[in-house]
Amino acid sequence: MKPTARRTCALALGAALALTAAPAPAAAQTYPGYTASRYTPLTGGAADLTGAEKAGCAEGEVGRSGPRVLFFGTQQSDGQLRQPGTSAGSRTPRAATSHAVATAAAWAEGFAACSPAGATAELALGINNKEDGGASGSSAGRDWARVVESAAEKAANSKVRIAGAVDAEPSWSSPKWARDWVDAYTSATQTRLYAVNSADSCPEYGSSSTSCANGWKLSDVHYVATGASAQIQAIPQIYRTNGAQARQWAAVSSWGAKNSSGPVRFVGSMSQRTACNQRGGCNGTDNTAKTAWDQLRNELNAHDETRVGDLPYASDMRWP
Repeated sequence: MKPTARRTCALALGAALALTAAPAPAAAQTYPGYTASRYTPLTGGAADLTGAEKAGCAEGEVGRSGPRVLFFGTQQSDGQLRQPGTSAGSRTPRAATSHAVATAAAWAEGFAACSPAGATAELALGINNKEDGGASGSSAGRDWARVVESAAEKAANSKVRIAGAVDAEPSWSSPKWARDWVDAYTSATQTRLYAVNSADSCPEYGSSSTSCANGWKLSDVHYVATGASAQIQAIPQIYRTNGAQARQWAAVSSWGAKNSSGPVRFVGSMSQRTACNQRGGCNGTDNTAKTAWDQLRNELNAHDETRVGDLPYASDMRWP
């Protein structure tokens, strides 16, 4: 064989070996579709239960497995629940936490009755961190753990599992209140807690700032979304159409990765497109569920320390 021919064969063989040895690129994850999460303003009457059963049935007919949240609003110092979207002076009806448990049971019954074989749901009972309810963070967290435990006993069935959820937003409480709430909840129950939180005024990825709204720091936002306990999983609010919230959450996760607290345990994204269509007033904050999921997953996977690979869930907020 002539030297030129040998060199040609060697190059061809080297190229073939390189192609054989190179790892195949990871397949792009398919968007999983979304579950419906709901603001659930309780009145304390039978209509709450009827509505919840119908909502569960509707979700069952869709047949999509995965977590979704019923948000019941604000905990008060008297043990009552104040409706979502209200302030302390609101005259809207209050309801006992036992009624939230009954509402969850009605939803679970509806889902089980209407869902196809193989479909399952994780129903998370959610509350916010509004400090104006008068309860301390510690007492509110312990109380909500008891509510979730009660629901797990009375509402769970072969198709529905119960979890807890918190909508912790820096604008609504001091960081200490939110930390105390999460610590108390996770100390009182082993039931999973979904952190459906915001990162109000936090820096975006690449900034050197660590300050967020209302005296919060990136460390506080990370703590209530992951750092407090291994049982917390994050489904953050990704409402803004310009992608800013995805970049904020990448900053939170990067802070954790670089400060020995670990990246945020993201399992999904939360949007509010349906709620916006129902009530309006969402200029620039009405991402579709798919857009929210794409924004979060793409931003996290753009940085080595925040990379998640798969993001298994998406959910979209609505009013009942």
